[in-house]
Amino acid sequence: MSRIAFCGAAVSVALLMAAPARAADLVFDTAILQGLDKVTGRVVTIDAPVGTSVHFGTLEIIVRTCRKRPPEEQPESAAFLDIWEIRSGQAAASLFRGWMFASSPALSALEHPVYDVWVLDCEDSNAKTSAPGKSP
Repeated sequence: MSRIAFCGAAVSVALLMAAPARAADLVFDTAILQGLDKVTGRVVTIDAPVGTSVHFGTLEIIVRTCRKRPPEEQPESAAFLDIWEIRSGQAAASLFRGWMFASSPALSALEHPVYDVWVLDCEDSNAKTSAPGKSP
């Protein structure tokens, strides 16, 4: 092993050991999405439980997972989504499958002439129903 390669490896190991350990992402059971109908200008907030299909216009959306960074890290919410267009008399057309990030909606976006969908946040459905001062 050359001296340069050894020094480079030693620096890499030192940097890895000096870097703070990253906490695991928190997993939530509901994604909070926002949808825009470009024709009518209607904007809606969609509570989408993980594993359940929700509808927005002709779109069917299934959230596979919704994750959020721990509070001590830089804020970020991300959801893995499957989005199809459902039209009567036609087979469902897959429009999007992948991660969407709340902090960068344009990074991985649904491209559709009528609808926009993006991630706002991740929540636990139990947190909404058990808020102090609210009856179930």
